[in-house]
Amino acid sequence: MGSKALSLMSIVLLSWLFMACEDDKNKAATPYNGPVEEVNDVRVLYSEKGNLKVEMKTPKQFRYENENKIFPDTININFFDDTGSSVVTTLRADSGRYDNSKSLYVVKGNVRVVNSKTQERLATTELYWNPNTKKVYTDKAVTIEKRMTGDVVKGIGLDAEQDFSQTSIRKPTGIFSIEAPY
Repeated sequence: MGSKALSLMSIVLLSWLFMACEDDKNKAATPYNGPVEEVNDVRVLYSEKGNLKVEMKTPKQFRYENENKIFPDTININFFDDTGSSVVTTLRADSGRYDNSKSLYVVKGNVRVVNSKTQERLATTELYWNPNTKKVYTDKAVTIEKRMTGDVVKGIGLDAEQDFSQTSIRKPTGIFSIEAPY
């Protein structure tokens, strides 16, 4: 190959490299939307006035730039009594998330709640918890089994205190006992 052909090839190659670099500069960088933090074996404690109120455990948590959190694995939550010394209610769900802009936790998939004081068991597919208002709610189908009376109450929608000491089904159905006033 002659020096003229080699020079021409060099010029073509350098021109091609220069154009490729220019194309890269003109392309807009795609912003990263994934998690900025991944934490394993998470244990979160909420307390009021020095008393433990809520304990959440999950095997994995992803935190995003906007402070939203995703809990892709099983979530276990314990709600404590007023003194913070004993668990009153337990909650278990398949997964969940935390929406920072709304200060709202959402648990989903095979949600089970057990209140040891009232001996009630609750089942639903989705449940919301707002730690600021201390309220739990859902618009989904709910089943509550009252082990002391044997009653099973079903319905659509639920409003409850965070420790499930008070619950109200929005549209109840089912069979349950009612005592006559006389």
